[in-house]
Amino acid sequence: MLARLQSAIGRYDLIEQMVLLPDPQKCVSEKDSQAKSLTLMVGYDASPNSHTALDIAFCIAHQTHLATNIKVNVQAVYVIEEQSISYSHRNLSLPPKQLALEYPDCEKQQSNTLVLTQPKPDLMSNSWPDKADKILWQAKSLGHEWQSYFKSHLRFGNLATELKKVVELEAADVLVLGCQSSHHPLIDSLANDFPCAVLGIPSCLD
Repeated sequence: MLARLQSAIGRYDLIEQMVLLPDPQKCVSEKDSQAKSLTLMVGYDASPNSHTALDIAFCIAHQTHLATNIKVNVQAVYVIEEQSISYSHRNLSLPPKQLALEYPDCEKQQSNTLVLTQPKPDLMSNSWPDKADKILWQAKSLGHEWQSYFKSHLRFGNLATELKKVVELEAADVLVLGCQSSHHPLIDSLANDFPCAVLGIPSCLD
């Protein structure tokens, strides 16, 4: 997948820049070799780097599908860490451990500006549910731009723990993050027994 991305972008140094954690050593079964679909999971929090990571994931999915006809599903996960939820919200009601939103194949848009006219959450709200709604709306909009099937997850808890749980739940083949270095604290926290390869964004895209 990365080789195809390199060719599409015209850069041939992406693999060493993007692979932050290699795929764990495991036997390749006959089932794996005849895979009909792949899943790319993206850690998304609406930051510029995570937006780039999501865009890269859609680009990889598009290039892979063109070359192999394998369906590549892109999913995003946003984790609200426990310390970011105020005590008052905890007293009112505990949020569900996870929430998944699915968006089926989008009809082809005549213009990307159509996406921007869709209703969106109140950008002035400061509550964590509204912030999460805004962030997932942004990710969904990018999925519309790529005319791609898209699914998003809202999780609550420790960032590294929840990323691993949702990757295992969805049997993701790759996790894409907005990190640019294998020495990032998040990568360090994922390093032990993570179930799939972890990609970051290349510094050449700054």
